[in-house]
Amino acid sequence: MNTPNGPAARTLPTMRTPAAPDRGRLDVLVVEDDDTIGRHLETGLRSNGYAPAWRRTGAGALAEAGQGPYDVLLLDLGLPDMDGLDVARTLRARFPDLLIIILTARTDDIDVIAGLDAGADDYLVKPFSLTVLLARLRAHLRRRPLASPQPDPVMLGDLVLDETARRCTLHGADVPLRPKEFELLALLGRHPGEAVSRETLMAEVWDENWFGSTKTLDVTMAGLRRRLTAAAKSAPRPARLPQITTLRGHGYRLEQEPW
Repeated sequence: MNTPNGPAARTLPTMRTPAAPDRGRLDVLVVEDDDTIGRHLETGLRSNGYAPAWRRTGAGALAEAGQGPYDVLLLDLGLPDMDGLDVARTLRARFPDLLIIILTARTDDIDVIAGLDAGADDYLVKPFSLTVLLARLRAHLRRRPLASPQPDPVMLGDLVLDETARRCTLHGADVPLRPKEFELLALLGRHPGEAVSRETLMAEVWDENWFGSTKTLDVTMAGLRRRLTAAAKSAPRPARLPQITTLRGHGYRLEQEPW
């Protein structure tokens, strides 16, 4: 375990906070080897309208995830049997829409970036409060697709972005984007040729009350660019892709006619 029981346990009181978005009882898989923290998370989530399952090992988490489906994964990195990053990568590949939040005592930038690049949507550094965790969950879950009218597919060169189906295709072949990568591209695609600030991107794709570093945006953008480039290289014929320009000190712009 990465952090002493005392501070983390004291900051995880069982308390009522505003309920989760009304999407039914959401299933949360908690992967935490510390008994005190795991018990507080399990109790706190259940008292706030979630349906938690708690596992103490990476192997147990992988086995339990297969019994799902789960909506959320709360994942400690310091597991006794395997690195939590390997768990994140495996479950992200198996469940692209799973919301993954890493719980870690590792505060170095390289560790945070590694977690996000492994497929996590968010991270919390221990010790943290249950109130903050629940706020993060609500913020992410508000951005899940709802049963409401959706915009028509957007054509970005040879790339087609269908928000209704949450599909990105190039020459008809799926481009595998992580959830936040998809949402980031969709937001820029709705405003071609416009400069979109970092603050707007963080507020719309993550949350207006984001508590973490904006390096999350940079890591997600880097992943999006890599996946688009890889898709173009594997396409059966030359592909016209949208170009995303970095505006230093401001944000990003999706070029309106790069093809």
